[in-house]
Amino acid sequence: MESLLTGLRAAAEPTRLRLLALCGHAELTVSELTQILGQSQPRVSRHLKLLCDAGLLDRHREGTWAFYRAASSGEGAPLARTLIDSIPSDDATLTRDLGRLESVKRSRAEAAADYFRVNAGRWNEIRSLHVPEEDVEHALLGLIEEMEISDLLDVGTGTGRILQLLGAKVERGIGVDLSREMMSVARSALEEAGLSNCQIRLGDMYNLPIDDASMNVVTLHQVLHFADVPADVLAESARVLEPGGRLIAIDFAPHALETLREDHAHRRLGFSDDEVAGWYSAAGLELQAPVRLEGDPLTVVLWPGVRMTPEEQKRQKSAA
Repeated sequence: MESLLTGLRAAAEPTRLRLLALCGHAELTVSELTQILGQSQPRVSRHLKLLCDAGLLDRHREGTWAFYRAASSGEGAPLARTLIDSIPSDDATLTRDLGRLESVKRSRAEAAADYFRVNAGRWNEIRSLHVPEEDVEHALLGLIEEMEISDLLDVGTGTGRILQLLGAKVERGIGVDLSREMMSVARSALEEAGLSNCQIRLGDMYNLPIDDASMNVVTLHQVLHFADVPADVLAESARVLEPGGRLIAIDFAPHALETLREDHAHRRLGFSDDEVAGWYSAAGLELQAPVRLEGDPLTVVLWPGVRMTPEEQKRQKSAA
């Protein structure tokens, strides 16, 4: 009962309830919350600390940034969700806050789009500064060498490099990207490689223009660190996989290179195996043994997963 009372006391203040509601809709930093609420950063930080101490919010630190979201586990998680759901959807203050939240999200998207537009022509060059690309490609080929791939989807295809690498091995390859500049680069590369079985589509990684269970391999190469909500990207990618299909996410292990965030629009500074495992499980994927390519200062990890059948997902939930 004491934890319930602590949570209720923490939420029983207008600014803290607004913060809780916002963090129930998105993962946000202190500066973003300050911008939305129009209050000072010290005040917002104090309120956030009280909500975290009460178990209503989760705090995740990455380098000099900290991200806040509604608690997803622990004693405070059910209360947090109940309180968020109890706020009337037509509440004037909430409506105003959510409108400002959408502005924050648009600013994020515009910053990323500007970066991609400026760097589309030299994207592979920028990647090579941080990742031993030939090692990554060799590891990826090793994960799928025994597979017969009919339909391949590369999410956030960028220059189309993954399609170039795997195109000769597949019956049909589709690359999806939201940057028209990147799409132009990718199409030119595929035409030059003679890969007429591969195509590029305009699409959002959160809302893929692909039918359910229509792909047997999905790749996400250096995509998740740009995502506001990586778990949602993985869930959407899993949606298009047929049961038994393979998803391979390739990204950085946790690191502290703030320059990637400041200069290259990275939203996240890498991911831990446990974090990815939780997202895979929630998306109906069984994580297999990750492949780590140690680097200094950046380590690249390939996380292969298999799409479980509905029956396998039920058994997994029962065993949990």
